[in-house]
Amino acid sequence: MLRRTFAVALVLASLAAPAVAGTTRYNPRRAGHPLRIIAYMLHPIGVVADTLFFHPAWWLGTHEPLRTLFGVDVVFDDSAEVEPAPTPEPPAAQPPSAIPAPPPGAPPEPPPVPSPEPHDDAPVPPSTP
Repeated sequence: MLRRTFAVALVLASLAAPAVAGTTRYNPRRAGHPLRIIAYMLHPIGVVADTLFFHPAWWLGTHEPLRTLFGVDVVFDDSAEVEPAPTPEPPAAQPPSAIPAPPPGAPPEPPPVPSPEPHDDAPVPPSTP
């Protein structure tokens, strides 16, 4: 009886948990795609199945005797299973002698202006010559 009460409480707590959603911008080119429309309809079904079936099934499968029956190893530190992201090596510094000096009397060279990277649906600014 206690396990059943705990399972019901677990399902109710998972239903009350807030959903986490990232911020996105509306893109009319992608929103009207037929597969996107199907995904809009199927997503709530997947969320309900995940909340009502898969989470409780996972919880039951990680406890004895089902854990031994299914061969589940509970991992508390999953950092060993995740491949670390490669760290980029810093660019090699050029010795001062490798950088050519400007000719005498030449005006100083202006610093390079970084070009902004437009967002997927942001308008692209016109380039200046």
